[in-house]
Amino acid sequence: MELLKMKGITKEFPGVIANADVDLTVEEGQIHALLGENGAGKTTLMNILFGLYQADRGEIFWKGEPVRFRTPGEAILHGIGMVHQHFMLVQNMTVLQNIVLGLKPEGYPFLDTKKIAAQLSEVSQRYGLIVDVNKKIEQLSVGEQQRVEILKALYRNAKLLVLDEPTAVLTPQEARELFAILRSLKADGHSIILISHHLAEIMEVSDRITVLRDGRNVATVETGACTESQLSQMMIGRELHTDTVERTAMEPGEATLNIRGLTLSGSRGTPLLDGIDLEVRRGEIVGVAGVDGNGQGYLAEAICGIRRQSGGSILYQGKDITRAGIRERFRMGISYIPDDRHRDGLVLDADVKDNLLLRSYYAAPNAKHGIFQRRQIESSTAAAMEKYDVRAPGLSARVGNLSGGNQQKIILAREIGVEPQLLIAMQPTRGLDIGASEYVHEQLIACRNSGKSVLLISTDLEEIMKMSDRIAVIFSGKIMGVLENTPDLSVETIGLLMGGHKLEEVHA
Repeated sequence: MELLKMKGITKEFPGVIANADVDLTVEEGQIHALLGENGAGKTTLMNILFGLYQADRGEIFWKGEPVRFRTPGEAILHGIGMVHQHFMLVQNMTVLQNIVLGLKPEGYPFLDTKKIAAQLSEVSQRYGLIVDVNKKIEQLSVGEQQRVEILKALYRNAKLLVLDEPTAVLTPQEARELFAILRSLKADGHSIILISHHLAEIMEVSDRITVLRDGRNVATVETGACTESQLSQMMIGRELHTDTVERTAMEPGEATLNIRGLTLSGSRGTPLLDGIDLEVRRGEIVGVAGVDGNGQGYLAEAICGIRRQSGGSILYQGKDITRAGIRERFRMGISYIPDDRHRDGLVLDADVKDNLLLRSYYAAPNAKHGIFQRRQIESSTAAAMEKYDVRAPGLSARVGNLSGGNQQKIILAREIGVEPQLLIAMQPTRGLDIGASEYVHEQLIACRNSGKSVLLISTDLEEIMKMSDRIAVIFSGKIMGVLENTPDLSVETIGLLMGGHKLEEVHA
């Protein structure tokens, strides 16, 4: 039986068509995956359903009746719950307080919190959503916080649950627990819309799949009637080549980067990095795996000199650079691809040429005796634009008007073009479509194959395992272990380390 039908949904933003005549039908008691690349229109469509946006055109039918939700409150009253990618929880309040926030008491001047706690206990036991309702949100793991969001929706009698990229912040073990919860909800008659661009998890847990590309419907298929390869072709409009550049077998050389006992303290003295030991050698990619927010950014910024460490040492090519400034480190041959290209990687209002020059405008051959060599600049930046396939109207095009993939290519051209000996790549494919991600991977592997050192920091475990020669796992500012990326290395082993287990415990 149809629970939800969205018909001909169209939504336009200035200069962008987010959804174009999109249809979606969700049956009762089914897990329906909404698949598409970043920017395909998945989240926009669900925000329209949840009342956060209003469609420009189209109809929504709920249990056969036409509806139009003008606020999330209206959607919740009809039985629709949404767990956003970034949780909507108050950190210094308890689980119980977060769940009852906004509820009106029934027949009493105050909410009966004991009764509510008992009801929550029953719901949590039934679906495996185990969490202490008296704990503050800030005391919970990310996986537990996600359970609170699901509990909050279920307590408000959600019949349809929408989850936006739910595994993006989870360890592999937590992802499996989530899938078990979703199956339990499905067995009890709930419907689930799972927004994702991860093919493997969609194949594992969903019943039906709707694929969006460029804001339009591509297909709706039964999960058992298609393959990952077919889905990837639907998503990107062509066959996906995952092995266009291979990591050639090579013996790593001497250490380019040697970190010993690195510590970094926050403003209140709290440890952000705690005794980090890490080595990156010539001709290898060392991946740093971990759930987002466990110190990865601090590690990258400490290596680049953006943050000053509290203790320990950083050796680059055998030289102690602990006291060296940012520009000095860059001049020595360290390059950095930041995780937020808009905030830290580009000047969005500047043109392509100026952004390509940010690392080298002051140095020969671009400048001599403090004077810009304009012909040389035009020639070198045009060559970089061509080599890295930056698709823009020209060197004078405003970078902020380019796609995310082309913006990232500009950063790659700038940071790799200076021939670094150490490349630090922080979330280099975040927010990119599959084609652009392929290109980034090719460039990183090419660096590694040419004998350079690459430190790849990513929360995408699939990316880490595909790209890395060795894998360091970070948890709460500590390196829990460094593993050789051999064929017998399991996701489960890395997942346990990501969750805070020590290497000796995992191997015991």
